[in-house]
This record gives sequence, structure tokens and C-alpha cells, in this order.
Amino acid sequence: MEITAIILAGGRATRMHGEDKGLMCLSQKPLIQHVIDRLTLQVNEIIVNANRQITLYKAIGYVIHKDDTEDFLGPLAGMSLGLRYAKHEYVLTVPCDSPLLPLDLAERLMTALIKNSAEIAVASSDNRTHPVFCLCKKSVLPSLTAYLEKGNRRVNAWQKSLNYIEVDFSDCSESFVNLNTPEDLAKLELTMSHKHTT
Repeated sequence: MEITAIILAGGRATRMHGEDKGLMCLSQKPLIQHVIDRLTLQVNEIIVNANRQITLYKAIGYVIHKDDTEDFLGPLAGMSLGLRYAKHEYVLTVPCDSPLLPLDLAERLMTALIKNSAEIAVASSDNRTHPVFCLCKKSVLPSLTAYLEKGNRRVNAWQKSLNYIEVDFSDCSESFVNLNTPEDLAKLELTMSHKHTT
């Protein structure tokens, strides 16, 4: 099964003081590069949704797609771009600020999707869903387009309108850490450097 991944890096990052999250460094490497490194062996194509610092994102070497509108519609706008431009039938979405994402994310979501004949598989852990970590079929694009045209923005509400399955990753909950503030980033940097020295 061939998969296109779209990395969602199009947000405003208000809690990061407006810094572009995907380009902030962890262990001397941009967050988005950590995500790419973990996705490369899992998917056949990677595209990036970014709305700022386009030149810097392009330098990473992947196709960049900007939102169609200037008003930051949130993750669903990026998901919609992924579904439109993906070369492959299956589309995996992940955020740019989760540098520890599971190395078997695509495989486990795909297994559940096929086994349950679902249209979308969403990661969860410890009774929390992670809506932006999902795998869906390209055929869900018309339903997402209609949902956005009505002015709706809630990721999980759209997902649950489809033939939906959740996949439990409680065995690796820490993989879904996402970095919303400079403090989150500093804390993870400390944890990682501690692991390297012990």
C-alpha cells in the first residue's frame, strides 16, 4: 500500500511567540527534520503544508503547499491540501512538532484501516485521541471540502462523520508529545540530552 504523508506546519504557533514551530531546533535539528527522519521509511511521498518561511521549508527538499486562504483555517486546511495533492491512495497526516512520532505509525494505522474496512484511522493513547495523527483514503476529500465550506473547523467532528476507527498506541504514549511552548521544547531537549549521557 503506497502512502503519501503530509506534515502540518501551517499554524500560527501563538504559544511559541509566533516562531515557526517546524523550524525550531531540537538537538541541533529543526523539528520538521526529526519528523521527516521518522516518516521516510514509513511512506512513499512526503509533502509539507506551510504558510510562512516558505524559502526555509523549501530548502529541506520537499514539496510545499500553502493554504488556499490567508486566514489560518487550522489542521483541516492542511489535510485538505494533502488529500488534493497526494500521489497515492492513502494519506497520512502528522504535525510538525512531534519529533518522537512512532516508527510504526503508518503500518499500525493501515492494518486497522484495512481490517475494519474504515475510511479513516486515528491514533489514540491513554484514552486520548490524537486527531492530527491519522491515515485516510483520498476518497474522503469531497466530505472534507463540504465540511470546510460550511465553516466547520473541528478535526475530530469531521473524522467521526466518516467510517472511523481509533488505533491504540498506549504502549508508546510518549511518542505523541507535541511541543506547543518554548518550555516544552526545553524540557524535551533536557530529557534527550540526559538519555544520551546515561
